[in-house]
Amino acid sequence: MAILGFDVGGSSIKFSVMSEEGQILRKGSILTPDNLEDFYSELVAAKEGLAAAYELEGAAFSLPGAVDDEAGVIGGASALPYIHDFNIKKALEEKLGLPVTMENDANCAALGEVWLGAAKYCQDVVFLVIGSGVGGAVVKGRRVHHGCHLHGGEFGFMVVDDKGTVLSEAASTRALAEHVALAKGMDKDALNGKEVFELQANGDKIAQETIEDMYSQLARAVYNIQYSFDPELFVIGGAISEREDFVENITRHLHAILDKVGIARIRPQVTRAEFGNAANLIGAVYHFLQQKQ
Repeated sequence: MAILGFDVGGSSIKFSVMSEEGQILRKGSILTPDNLEDFYSELVAAKEGLAAAYELEGAAFSLPGAVDDEAGVIGGASALPYIHDFNIKKALEEKLGLPVTMENDANCAALGEVWLGAAKYCQDVVFLVIGSGVGGAVVKGRRVHHGCHLHGGEFGFMVVDDKGTVLSEAASTRALAEHVALAKGMDKDALNGKEVFELQANGDKIAQETIEDMYSQLARAVYNIQYSFDPELFVIGGAISEREDFVENITRHLHAILDKVGIARIRPQVTRAEFGNAANLIGAVYHFLQQKQ
């Protein structure tokens, strides 16, 4: 038996067939349709193309938004407004003819790392995704902690100063690029994160100071989460985390915080995510397996 996985994004839908042991047997991708009927049609076509070769026991979805697997509804908002605010889980089960589970994309990424990746030996983990914002997930006992409003892991909403600045505005890749561009008198969209790090490498003082502030903000967030949830491990994801020195520099700022707070003896353990873009599919399947138990 195998599980069909779908990772639904704003521009593409990745899919895979995976064994219960986590082996990827087949994978592919399609463009994300701009309406619900085509969305269903594309999913059904992908499923039918794979069902001839594999005995499928269910379909596992990674989706944007406030995903409520129990109710079958996706709240919040995303780049795909047509998937929200109705029982889409029931509709998917009817269209695909398979049992369906669904989970938020960041939560799936965390579960992928917990199942087979950087946190595979851990029970309690915090997953931080650094991208256009700061998001993530809280994992307790190897299961996602959603919170009563499905906002568990929305670390980007944490306030970092008296002005009401939130972490996504202070420590995301997008914020980094905007801050440097504005400080240089440029349009706020003139730079991207990669270009800011290139400026830093060439000795640009503004880029250096802004990157250091980002590390400091992320380290402060990690410290505060450590002393509120007390996880075994922090896993950092997002394209920026692939930089060789990224985790190292967050850890350097963590040590500086701990040196100032003499009473704090627990040193947060921080590592890089292993799976990158594949984590969502792996985690969606792990969620499916958990729901079977």
